[in-house]
Amino acid sequence: MPTFTGILHAHSTWSDGDFPLVELRDALKADGYRFVCMGDHAEYFDEARAAEYRAECARLSDASFVMVPGFEFGCLERLHIVGLGCTVPFGSQEPDAVIAHIRAHGGFSIIAHPKNEHFPWIEGFTARPHAIEVWNSKYDGRYAPRPGTFDLHARMRARDPALTTTYGVDLHFRHQNRKLHIELECDALDAPSILAAIHAGRYVGRMGEYRFVPGAPLAPSQRRAFAFRSARYLAFRRTVKTVKELLDKSGAALPPGIKAQLRRIF
Repeated sequence: MPTFTGILHAHSTWSDGDFPLVELRDALKADGYRFVCMGDHAEYFDEARAAEYRAECARLSDASFVMVPGFEFGCLERLHIVGLGCTVPFGSQEPDAVIAHIRAHGGFSIIAHPKNEHFPWIEGFTARPHAIEVWNSKYDGRYAPRPGTFDLHARMRARDPALTTTYGVDLHFRHQNRKLHIELECDALDAPSILAAIHAGRYVGRMGEYRFVPGAPLAPSQRRAFAFRSARYLAFRRTVKTVKELLDKSGAALPPGIKAQLRRIF
């Protein structure tokens, strides 16, 4: 079975991303990828606009690259759930209802970049998602995931053995790092086959030297390395955020060139 590389969880100008879909396709093709699973924010869409979005994704897909449409649903407490392949708008912000909605429409539901303080709440959901996004390179950074998110998955998987893990870029910005990707064993390069392979777990996550088997725990040595790198990165991120807030209060702003460089880091 052939293997294709691609990224999960990307945004476009259909919601709050920098890239129009055609430019996103071209940029990812230049990176060597063969597909992208989108996660544009659902609140930007009604049924008519969702149909236009699906049509543009289909028009921009061919034998060399596929754009799989999907929505990221905003829930209570600013929790987000990505529905790969689900582009049906939904009015509720209740996580259990959103997960059920995504499943009902054949999508693959992912708890996206879960906050540490939300872990106990997520563990109590009645409806079970398909996956936990254990590495989101926009929020966690490009250097390491948070080991605690893997622990969240392990606790939830003890009750739901089908629960797996995903690895998302959460791509918004043109200069954002986009090296975190998956390698997918797929029957054919088209949207239905890509979604079927993700549902079947026929993929691994890749970032540089790191390889992640969906649903597998971290090795002890990997866990130690990630804990150190993640703590260092998050401390740096907090410092940058504090500086930005002080500049905002003073009426100043970071120069665009510095913003672009920070997005390469983050």
